[in-house]
Amino acid sequence: MLYTDRLLLLRLKITDAEAILEFYMQNKDYLEPYEPNKLPSFYTLDYHKKAIQAELIKEEQGRCIKFLIYQRNEPNYLIGMVTLNEIVKGCFQSCFIGYKISKYHSNQGLMTEAVKAVTDYAFKQLKLHRIEANIMPRNTVSLRVVEKQGFVNEGLSKGYLKINDTWEDHIHMVLLNPNH
Repeated sequence: MLYTDRLLLLRLKITDAEAILEFYMQNKDYLEPYEPNKLPSFYTLDYHKKAIQAELIKEEQGRCIKFLIYQRNEPNYLIGMVTLNEIVKGCFQSCFIGYKISKYHSNQGLMTEAVKAVTDYAFKQLKLHRIEANIMPRNTVSLRVVEKQGFVNEGLSKGYLKINDTWEDHIHMVLLNPNH
């Protein structure tokens, strides 16, 4: 569990499927322009139970960690997620970060707060050297989140991910551990 002034960030557990499904149902239209197409089965409880099981296996293997975001004054209402994906140890000591927040909680500095807590965790607890975020140029809100943390633009990856049937360019943003 991680804390900030306004947030609780809790590690993913199997019983979170309903809250995650509700989050996606409430934010479907808001998130859709920035995410890959989703099959109708994505919006079922069964899908999220299986997805959580798969993510927990990856977590046991040390390959990912997902934090669910709650406001401290509303600890039963999921407002977002931050995930460290593709964690690689050894000489690389790196991962990708992904995050999303509900439409009702965006532009309030909450995601900036959550990303700061998770990057601190990645550097101090996991001893990672590098965190990477890939963001579509038109997603200016997301770019501001990582820029506030000190992520640096390392260039444009052309046609990086297929989002809504279009191969979208992404800006490659990187933060290095200041203690390395």
